[in-house]
Amino acid sequence: MEKFKTLKELILSAESDATAFFEKNNKAAGTRLRNALQQAKTLAQEVRNEVTAKKNLQK
Repeated sequence: MEKFKTLKELILSAESDATAFFEKNNKAAGTRLRNALQQAKTLAQEVRNEVTAKKNLQK
């Protein structure tokens, strides 16, 4: 559950960069957003693996 909370926090923290990039055409914010999204992708995969492992233990 800890990684899921971290993923939520990461997405929330990236919101300002998303706004700056899409609404203000700030290229640096786009770079930061892409970085945050890559981290989110990695974390999401880790959460997914944890869910699968826990599900398989319950069988």
